[in-house]
Amino acid sequence: MSDEVYEGAIGIDLGTTYSCVANYEGANVEIIANEQGSFTTPSFVSFTDKERLIGEAAKNQAAMNPENTIFDIKRLIGRRFEDPVVKKDIESWPFKVIDQGGNPMVEVQYLNDSETFTPEEVSAMVLTKMREIAEGYLGKTVTHAVVTVPAYFNDAQRQATKDAGTI
Repeated sequence: MSDEVYEGAIGIDLGTTYSCVANYEGANVEIIANEQGSFTTPSFVSFTDKERLIGEAAKNQAAMNPENTIFDIKRLIGRRFEDPVVKKDIESWPFKVIDQGGNPMVEVQYLNDSETFTPEEVSAMVLTKMREIAEGYLGKTVTHAVVTVPAYFNDAQRQATKDAGTI
């Protein structure tokens, strides 16, 4: 990739299960394919004793490393730990969600150590992956993006998504 900065902004659909990235050029919107040629990338982040995996690689090894593979993180973003939705979701996930000052945090084993991450930090990892996909396609550094949020998100969830975009 060159040191040249992309003048426009990419669009990222940060989804609960899959995410995608697009480029708006002239009058055309082009969805950008990932390294596997797919137009959607799993919103998965996996932590191992050697590395952090994001997207397809994370999803592909989720069955072998379920307690350290995070998915559906968007369901936690901007919510409090005591939220009934959070409590219900925790029951169905193989990874650990802990209460830290009333906020949900995921706890994983990463690089042979116990680590905790906020939903915003995990979302930022997915957003970074989407930016990297766009930069690989454009051949330029991307510094601006528009990130989607569902219409039903409240202000806290919108702000938390915005925070993820700046991490």
